[in-house]
Amino acid sequence: MEFDLLLLSRMQFAFTIGFHIIFPSLNIGLGAFVFYLEAKWMQTNNEIYWRLYDFWVKIFALSFGVGVVSGLVLSYELGANWSVYTEIGGRVLGPLISYEVLTAFFLEAGFLGIMLFGINKVGPKMHLFATGMVVLGTLASNFWILSANSWMQTPIGYEFINGKIFVESWWDVIFNPSFPYRLFHMMLASFITASVVISAISCWWLVKKIHYEYARKCLSVSMLVMLIILPIQMYIGDAHDRNTLAHQPMKIAAVEGIWETDKNIPLLLFAIPDQKAAKNLYEVAIPHLGSLILTHTFDGEVAGLKSVPPEDRPPVSVVFFAFRIMVGIGMLLFAISIIGLYLRFRRKLYDTPWFHKICVLMAPLPFLAIWAGWTVTEVGRQPFTIYGLLRTKDSVSPLAGSVVEISLILFILIYSFVFISYLVFLFRAIHKGPHEVNSKMPIPMYSIISAGTADKN
Repeated sequence: MEFDLLLLSRMQFAFTIGFHIIFPSLNIGLGAFVFYLEAKWMQTNNEIYWRLYDFWVKIFALSFGVGVVSGLVLSYELGANWSVYTEIGGRVLGPLISYEVLTAFFLEAGFLGIMLFGINKVGPKMHLFATGMVVLGTLASNFWILSANSWMQTPIGYEFINGKIFVESWWDVIFNPSFPYRLFHMMLASFITASVVISAISCWWLVKKIHYEYARKCLSVSMLVMLIILPIQMYIGDAHDRNTLAHQPMKIAAVEGIWETDKNIPLLLFAIPDQKAAKNLYEVAIPHLGSLILTHTFDGEVAGLKSVPPEDRPPVSVVFFAFRIMVGIGMLLFAISIIGLYLRFRRKLYDTPWFHKICVLMAPLPFLAIWAGWTVTEVGRQPFTIYGLLRTKDSVSPLAGSVVEISLILFILIYSFVFISYLVFLFRAIHKGPHEVNSKMPIPMYSIISAGTADKN
């Protein structure tokens, strides 16, 4: 079976970025958790917090390393597979990626070594500062990447000169209309992802009846974070949808399966969109609720897919179902956090095996939700690379399809090996747990001063 160049290039970029996004989506939240553990250790001088920090920082470092290596490929792909796009829009994309390097990478590279190896060399306060700088670096990376992607979704602050895009206002480019919503939506998704993974590992320890005290600490914090952040994420998601409706109406039309421009739009719980016939099959809908959610009025008008030519419509089925997967997972995780709150009040949070087993099974779900969310974002933007300005078919490099096909196969093989290796080391670390960390616990500086001794255990 022969694939065309455009499809192969899209498949390759989708695969590599889909692999890469696993790790920053975990590490942004996990870095904040590591910082919390070290701060609690310094505040309380409780050995449990130090042991937990020492355990989780290894998971963070493992994920960080794989994330950095897998992310480097994306920059090369932009030049190799999408050279026309980079030639036209590179004056926007290039500086934004450079800003990420100058801020995020410099912070992470400058302080990661201190964070991982310097606890007995620089003192606890300086080490906590280094940990904070690494966390700040992960947030800075999120900032610049989301800014670049958001500009591609809602371009502003530019001008065309001789078929190329030049920046008129960097402020408008960076803080484009969709950027704040996407930034906070992704940042909260990362915190949720880390919380679910932490709770899953904690519950696995409880199911196996190992590392009990460590599991209690982690499960308590992760469940509380989920309970707080998930409702905020729902609010941000609603605001994000309304922003998308204003700037990318066809994406929302695909999300909701709306073909005709109309008022009193129903909320489709289920349907099978038929792109060729421009209609839905087997609809299950709630009347008026679509308009209420999207416009906050029962009779709000929403543009349908038929308001643009067929060639300007995104692939409806992919966007339609991906959005429902994302929302469905979010609602399920919120239900789990509510059950966790109930069990906490009943003093059964740490002694309910069926709940712990469910939490273990929940571990992959936030990653699936992030993949689904990015599918909505990227596929819903089609057929444009830069929304309304540059079509995807006009962005691809003039390469032989066989070259991209071979590189895609190699990426799949290499990344599969990397991911299997990552999981092997991850599961070994989880099984060993905090009890088996091979490191000497330092004493916080304030404890040395207050005790009047520099004796270290």
